[in-house]
Parts: sequence; C-alpha cells; structure tokens
Amino acid sequence: VRANKFVHEATGAAIETIDVPVVGGHAGTTILPLFSQVPACKGLTPEQLTAMDKHVQDAGTDVVNAKGGKGSATLSMAY
Repeated sequence: VRANKFVHEATGAAIETIDVPVVGGHAGTTILPLFSQVPACKGLTPEQLTAMDKHVQDAGTDVVNAKGGKGSATLSMAY
C-alpha cells in the first residue's frame, strides 16, 4: 500500500491505477518493490526509483521513530 502511495505522490498518477508488486520480507532491504512492473513509473529517473526503494524499505522504521520508539509499525506494513 505504501509503495502505491509513494508512486502516486511522485507521478501524480491516479492511485486507483497503481499496483506495485512487493516481494521479500517486511523490513529494510528485504523489501523489494517492483517499480519496473508499474506503467506510472516509466517516467521516473533511476535516482528517483532508488530513493523510492529506500523510502518503501524505511517506512516502518519511520513510523517507529515517529512514535519515539514506543510501538510498532504493524499498521504501516504492505499487504
């Protein structure tokens, strides 16, 4: 879900038309969003895609940090 939102924010494409497949684990570099499979991402630069990879991978940590380390990022996980 978060990968879809990040693509929407970066491209302006309708959120309903974005479906980023995500494989791997649930934290850090084990998360692999497959932006190459998303037509809306075709116009993004390699630098933008690299930054978006990191943003998706770190989103759970961002939630925990926002909670001051007191809680989990369970609700920020992809489906």
